[in-house]
Amino acid sequence: MKLWLTALLLCLSSPLIAAECREQTYKDNRYVVCDVDLASEDLRLFLKDDADEVHGYFSSLNSALKENGERLGFAMNAGMYHDDRAPVGLYLENGKQEQRVITSDGPGNFGLLPNGVFCIGENRADVIEARKFVKRTPQCIYASQSGPMLVIDGYLHPRFLIDSTSRYIRNGVGTSADGRNATFAISRNTVTFHEFGTFYRDVLKTPNALFFDGNISRLYAPDIGSYGVGWNKLGPIVGTVIPAE
Repeated sequence: MKLWLTALLLCLSSPLIAAECREQTYKDNRYVVCDVDLASEDLRLFLKDDADEVHGYFSSLNSALKENGERLGFAMNAGMYHDDRAPVGLYLENGKQEQRVITSDGPGNFGLLPNGVFCIGENRADVIEARKFVKRTPQCIYASQSGPMLVIDGYLHPRFLIDSTSRYIRNGVGTSADGRNATFAISRNTVTFHEFGTFYRDVLKTPNALFFDGNISRLYAPDIGSYGVGWNKLGPIVGTVIPAE
């Protein structure tokens, strides 16, 4: 009886559910949106395995997790990286820092300030503008810096153009004001920054949202038949972890 009760309590106290993913359309653009409740789900960032090799693929990460009796529930690429897959900006995994935060402007989307940091703490997650992050020094267990910000305190990034012709498959993350929910989205068709940011602001209604990538955007969500297969290796990966079946 005691053994049965202990097992039941462990099940009730452990995150056993994967993120809920759904298809959504807004102004003729199609998206997949995945919601993560930080109070009940185990959300982590991943870059390298125990041999210091970059995971690179969702399948490789799943193989590594399997050794601990775990698997991915949902995952996507989570920030920009160099040719060797090293993160461009701040990267923190299980308390260990791989790269420092960068607050200066520069080339490319990452340098299109303001950029931001996705911070996973104890039972919460936040998207924080990078310069505010430096001033606040929040307690992050995991963190990934990327850019540009899509939504900043309820406002679109000031440099997004409504008539832009730059269109890509894009993915990102937004967080609720209380930090309890993280909402990940990836477009099914090519979209502009303005369209993607507006989707986060007006539909998903996250006060802060961060762009992850627009060239190599992939989603692992087997519940909706998406496995994120691709030739090129990924850098940082964010995902929920659940017990292996």
